[in-house]
Amino acid sequence: MNTEKELELKFKNASGQSRTLTVKAPKDGLTKEEVETAMNAIVAANVFTSNGGDLVEAVEGRVRTTTLDVID
Repeated sequence: MNTEKELELKFKNASGQSRTLTVKAPKDGLTKEEVETAMNAIVAANVFTSNGGDLVEAVEGRVRTTTLDVID
């Protein structure tokens, strides 16, 4: 059994569409404040764009945990 984690950062772009950035293997114990600070910095720095324009709003951060069971 193998467990993998991904941090999903969900944003809205200039067209109002949802866009998600995924970070593999985030550190354990992330706080809401750390995630919000990082997301707001991404929006403020304007370093990513999408088909619908720049990212303009941080919506939510979440950790997705996936368990993989190998069938032998």
